[in-house]
Amino acid sequence: MALAALSLLITLATWRRTRKPSRSTATSLRKVPRPVRTGQLSSTQVTDELAALRSEVSSSLRHLAVVRYDAFGDMGGHLSWSIALLDDTGDGVVLTSIHGRSDSRTYAKNVAGWTANQQLSPEEQEAIGFARASNG
Repeated sequence: MALAALSLLITLATWRRTRKPSRSTATSLRKVPRPVRTGQLSSTQVTDELAALRSEVSSSLRHLAVVRYDAFGDMGGHLSWSIALLDDTGDGVVLTSIHGRSDSRTYAKNVAGWTANQQLSPEEQEAIGFARASNG
């Protein structure tokens, strides 16, 4: 008898949740653009939009890595850093900030095809390596 009552309660709870869309489902559906919701877009239009989005994503800076370090032996706390900001083809920039006791310096170096025209520090090379290994 107790098992039947428990089964009935579970069935009723499940039925109440599935009989009408929840507020979160209705809210989610409202966020979908109207032409998509109503089926007014053709498969060709959807394919074209998807291709455009893929193109945008591949040229965005998706491969990111930060390397923190002590630039000088008398400084601690890993206050200096190099960050690589690269797209899928390895184009982008490496930014480096070196902190000393009395001053700080910031450098930016262009990167094309995972390499730079200027000489890179070991930390900058490490940042590019980590960024390349990331999935973006």
